[in-house]
Amino acid sequence: MKQLFSILCFLSILCFQLDAQTTDPKDTEVWEPEPRVVATDTSIPSDAIILFDGTNLEAWESANANKGGAKWTIKEDAMFVAPGTGDIKTKQTFGDIQLHIEFRTPKRVESEGQGRGNSGVFLQERYEVQVLDSYQNRTYSNGQAGSIYKQYLPLVNAARGPGEWQTYDIIFTAPRFNKDGIKIASGYLTVIHNGVLIQNHVEIQGTTEYIGMPKNNAHGKASIKLQDHGNLVSYRNIWVREL
Repeated sequence: MKQLFSILCFLSILCFQLDAQTTDPKDTEVWEPEPRVVATDTSIPSDAIILFDGTNLEAWESANANKGGAKWTIKEDAMFVAPGTGDIKTKQTFGDIQLHIEFRTPKRVESEGQGRGNSGVFLQERYEVQVLDSYQNRTYSNGQAGSIYKQYLPLVNAARGPGEWQTYDIIFTAPRFNKDGIKIASGYLTVIHNGVLIQNHVEIQGTTEYIGMPKNNAHGKASIKLQDHGNLVSYRNIWVREL
């Protein structure tokens, strides 16, 4: 222990001496590696994977095993939940990502609370960012639009009115598990709703359960899932960047 302490003291002194001897600003310049160029002259970064551009559902499939392709409908460059057909998910699986997705809840309000424009964006099929019409629509706060469902309230309510297009920009860091299936690092979520920060790098407690406590069963990369909750929610302009 004394030997380790002596080594640490020596390294601290050495670093101090090196810092004291540094007089040229070039000594602290880093030239390699050079960050790669990502073009941003359009609304979609050049390294993004386009998941839906309004033309087809080729990137998606049914989230129910052996159910085949996505059964949702396309109209006016948007995909619409087809109630009763079930959730859909991406064919491609992902780890850490930046996700952009636009959604719209029905203009015609037929219910209140959780029955009003309900859907959800699930990261790795397990961790839900709630989609809901939360414009002048009171429900439990950890279940309103922008909540990490049943875990984190949004910092503010940035919801627009029924029938208006809205955006989520989501930064997701996936949890890590060791070879024994034990979680060794939590996942994190940052969510920007209509340009407003509503979830600031919050630690995911586990799966976002409707009933009961979060679970932390081991998994690797998984799909992005969109929820069929029986409401005519629509989506458009979905792209993702792998981080």
